[in-house]
Amino acid sequence: MQKIALPLVACLLAFAAAGAQAQTLWKWRDAAGQLHISDKAPPAGTPAKDILSAPPGGVVVPRSLTAAAPAASAAAKVDTAASGAETALDKKKRLADQERVDKEKADRAANDARNNAIRADNCSRAKAALAGIQSGQRLAKINANGEREMLDDAGRAAEQKRTQDVIASNCGAAPVAP
Repeated sequence: MQKIALPLVACLLAFAAAGAQAQTLWKWRDAAGQLHISDKAPPAGTPAKDILSAPPGGVVVPRSLTAAAPAASAAAKVDTAASGAETALDKKKRLADQERVDKEKADRAANDARNNAIRADNCSRAKAALAGIQSGQRLAKINANGEREMLDDAGRAAEQKRTQDVIASNCGAAPVAP
């Protein structure tokens, strides 16, 4: 099977290359009626009716212009393409920068909302704790050994001061983001 496949593929490639080559050739008749086939355009002054086939996009151009025109037109195409590519590249960069800025703003807003929710929860818990401290009930605290200790007046005053500080930091106006 492989012995047949390799020559078959080679033949197909040869036919494809020949077909592609045939499409890039010019065919025309000169003033004497003789048929010419070439990869170059017919000489200047050949009437359009005598040109039998031309490559795709092939236009009959006098030879005096064929030497200078391609270089000039190619340079113009390169300049136009380069400026168009730069414009497209600049546009893509500007859009990417705008998307990055928008994403940063959205992330900042989400982070601020999350922090505000945490602060509101801390505020409500601290206010409830302060109400418990001010109620006059006996308060207990767990020490480092895991034992329960009752708070005396000094401990109650310290706990009340700490709770008021938490309320001041969490229940006040939200800090302004830079």
